[in-house]
Amino acid sequence: MNENKTNINWYPGHMAKTKREIKEKLALIDIVYEIIDSRMPKSSRIIDLDELINDKPRIMIFTKYDLCDKSITDKYVNEYQKKYIVIKTNLKENSNINKLILDKTEEILKSINEKRLEKGLNKRNYRALVIGVPNVGKSTLINRLAERNVAKTGNVAGVTKNLSWIKLNKNIELLDTPGILWPKIEDEIVGLNLASLSSIKEEILNKEDISMYIIRTLYNYYPKLLLDKYKIDNIDDFNIVFDSIGKRRGCLEKGGVVNLDKVYTIIINDLKEGKIGKITFDR
Repeated sequence: MNENKTNINWYPGHMAKTKREIKEKLALIDIVYEIIDSRMPKSSRIIDLDELINDKPRIMIFTKYDLCDKSITDKYVNEYQKKYIVIKTNLKENSNINKLILDKTEEILKSINEKRLEKGLNKRNYRALVIGVPNVGKSTLINRLAERNVAKTGNVAGVTKNLSWIKLNKNIELLDTPGILWPKIEDEIVGLNLASLSSIKEEILNKEDISMYIIRTLYNYYPKLLLDKYKIDNIDDFNIVFDSIGKRRGCLEKGGVVNLDKVYTIIINDLKEGKIGKITFDR
């Protein structure tokens, strides 16, 4: 099996187009919601975001917080809070998170309408840009904020393809954007983390390499989760590792041969869907 370095890059045309359109619309934007996957609080940050949004005020919204290793993720939260407002969210449970985000937005931007009123102008809607890497939970967040299904969701990269304005309420509009990456992912670990947690389109990936990376990372950081989930406590030979998982999970073809592609898919899906346990892959 191939354990050589894997070069992961995915930058389809709509991402470059999205960046151009964001630049064109930036003058209309009052605040930015930067969406972060709590399981990869470093890898899921857009590396050239500061250049893209200039000095717009920002709220960092950590999604999928219920799926992360809080002891690790909170170290990143504490660091980011020195510069930004950070809100941690579990987008699957009902809570007052939409009120928290919208109230914080109004608090940050209230001076805009105060100045308008001083000039004898009417109040206007605040406008927020929602931005993040693919499959980080942007559309799910928007639906929560709107309290209705206004954005298409899916647990795969690249569901949203175009920019669109969404009116949340009488005070706030959102500019929903497709997930974006950057032309070349220089940091191999960042690329592997993005691939492992489904921010890169699955069809372009070497699923064997990604599965090996997931198992190796679990072995290094979460050996008990690896043992509990797959009964694996040794990864010296990945042929044995995948064969064992395949037999346990019923990935057998005629003659008892393990279908490795099914094994890779199981490992990737188990991680993506939170079935392995609470993990954070960045360090």
